Amino acid sequence: MKSNNRMIKVSGARQNNLKNISLEIPKGRIVVFTGVSGSGKSSLVFETIGAEAQRQVNETQHSFTRNRLSHLGIPDVDKIEHLNVPVIISQKRIGGNARSTVGTATDIYASLRLLFSRMGNPFVGYSSIFSFNHPQGMCPTCEGLGFISTINTDALLDKDKSLNEGPILFPTFQPGGYRWIRYAHSGYFDRDKKLRDYSKKELELLLYAEEHKPPHPDKSWGKTMQYIGLLPRIKNDFLKKESKEHHLRKKELQKIINTVSCPDCKGKRLNKTVLSCKIKGMDIADCSAMPVGELLAFIHTLSSKSFSAIRYELQKKLENVVTIGLQYLTLDRTTDTLSGGESQRIKMVRHLGNSIEDLLYIFDEPSIGLHAKDLDNISKIIRKIKEKGNSVLIVEHDPDIIKIADHVIDVGPLSGVHGGEIIYEGSFKGLLASKGKTGKYFSQKRTYRDNPRTAQTSIRIENASLFNLKNITVDIPRNVLTVVTGVAGSGKSTLIGKVLPLQLPEVKIINQSPITGSQRSTLLTYLDLSDKLRRLFASANKVSDRLFSTNSLGACPDCKGLGVEKIDLAFMDDIEQPCDVCHGTGFDPKVLKYKFLHKNIAEVLNLTVEEAMTFFEQYDFVTHFELLIALGLGYLKLGQRLSTFSGGERQRLKLSAELAEANKILVLDEPSTGLHPADTGQLLQVLDRLVEQGNTVIVIEHNLDVIAQADWILDIGPGAGKYGGELVFQGNVRQLLENKVSETAKYLKQHLIA
Repeated sequence: MKSNNRMIKVSGARQNNLKNISLEIPKGRIVVFTGVSGSGKSSLVFETIGAEAQRQVNETQHSFTRNRLSHLGIPDVDKIEHLNVPVIISQKRIGGNARSTVGTATDIYASLRLLFSRMGNPFVGYSSIFSFNHPQGMCPTCEGLGFISTINTDALLDKDKSLNEGPILFPTFQPGGYRWIRYAHSGYFDRDKKLRDYSKKELELLLYAEEHKPPHPDKSWGKTMQYIGLLPRIKNDFLKKESKEHHLRKKELQKIINTVSCPDCKGKRLNKTVLSCKIKGMDIADCSAMPVGELLAFIHTLSSKSFSAIRYELQKKLENVVTIGLQYLTLDRTTDTLSGGESQRIKMVRHLGNSIEDLLYIFDEPSIGLHAKDLDNISKIIRKIKEKGNSVLIVEHDPDIIKIADHVIDVGPLSGVHGGEIIYEGSFKGLLASKGKTGKYFSQKRTYRDNPRTAQTSIRIENASLFNLKNITVDIPRNVLTVVTGVAGSGKSTLIGKVLPLQLPEVKIINQSPITGSQRSTLLTYLDLSDKLRRLFASANKVSDRLFSTNSLGACPDCKGLGVEKIDLAFMDDIEQPCDVCHGTGFDPKVLKYKFLHKNIAEVLNLTVEEAMTFFEQYDFVTHFELLIALGLGYLKLGQRLSTFSGGERQRLKLSAELAEANKILVLDEPSTGLHPADTGQLLQVLDRLVEQGNTVIVIEHNLDVIAQADWILDIGPGAGKYGGELVFQGNVRQLLENKVSETAKYLKQHLIA
């Protein structure tokens, strides 16, 4: 009998915490996977289904190509049948260098170049010449970057030091470093002479000399070695063509580099000939600098029967960007400045224009960073993708996205070891009657704070005019919970995340940026409990505490404490598998015979925060675990590496460090990111606790449950980009619900009625 190939059939999935689950997922439908953070949704959708689909597609390619494709690993699953070719659209930032822009990433710039090569006056050449990455198109002064970088010698050199004392304040130029040798052994300088005592000629030799062979170098000077001044050396090795070293030394470069707009092209990136070509008085750089919404309006004003096909293609691409809620972006904006949510939506734009069918689209929380109004547009786009004959899998927490599902799969019931099972499969309507946390949330009545706290004093932001802000003055009440709302791109983050700290430096910003630390940093090291744990083991066993560190005496001799071995299979995917000697713990097996409360060090590091609460109940540091559980992070493991945390998890972890504080002004940027609606209630309790301790809490947020519980609301808008930047509303929730202008008010009303 023929199996049902309209279903993706997963058998025996055990990736991470999945409990050997089997299920069938309908194709040609929007399937939303729900469940609390850490329940196993991503393990199932991305690390099992997505990874296996990607792996099988990769295996159809030639070995040369395969080695250059993305690898998501080999999932722990018995088999998956009837897979489609996957398109995985994650929140990973697009990144890229200074030459990668919104225009190049979406391919819109290519259509704009084509339009200018046909309709522009005077004719200066074909499409490629309008590229700032083309040698004949780029500005010769800045090589198409739009800016020039000069090295600040005062920041680079400590002139009170000699060469032997390390006067060059940049990595790899320290005494003994391989770049330092070129100066110390050149024969040009007295190594003990302070730089401030150098003659004009010596300073010029040190800083500006072109490449040459020095006449009298030290005996150790290599036969083929050339001398070159410090500034051209840094320019060649670190500044040119976005070299590998540029990325490695980005932070250090920022300290010594002055970046200014190119004096010749004024930041437009292109040469004078190309910029002389115009359409209705606009050159191609002028068009790239316009918000997409404005550029679309400009293209609509053009009329040309000969080139209508080119114009129509460009219009269609721009309309897709507007539909996706990114009309405020400009084509010349570099991709490394985009947020994760913006990056994900930019990737979506690429796929709206293609005509390939029967693909498997996989989305990772497409709601992140979006106002409820923007979610309407995202929902339309997801439906469009489905209507073209594709299957769509979405991992999501947002109620508005969950509601558009044709089929819902709820994973849980809880997090970590308490998750990994299928709680419910079926329609959204059926979800309301299901037993899991998701069903319970949807069946509850929505409420709002109708008795808000009032403030005696306030913080004033005066004449805010950065980016799109329209010179606004805003009063933020002290010692209450203020939520700042508005559509994506309205100016919320500019006002609260940039202008407020400039005017009031004592503000503490708690964001989702990566936590600094080494690749081996774990949750326990962040909480500053690693040393305590090692001392407990050392004391219980009367041995050195260094035995209980994978960075010290306790490291497995085989994998050096990493816990994994990478097997290079030449042209096949590399495989990472647990080390045979330590079985993935990273510890020398001899260390594991030492116990504390009947568990070895590896077993303790494998405990979740919730399990650690019980295990360490007699110790005072359990307060750390209590805070993490209150923030919905009870499923994290003590030994989990910080590099594996999501943005939302990182922010809530940073927030835990503030919970003992008082009299602070705290700013949180979308703290509900990645939280299941059922856990948002816990987050609100934490925010209330911070206020009750005497803090002023300001939250930038789109989550309607968080907005509904605010004491005070500031709504920025009304639109995005140039259409935003105004104070649309300020007041409490009851007053907001009566407002007829605010988009937030409109969607909050719908949410509370639902």
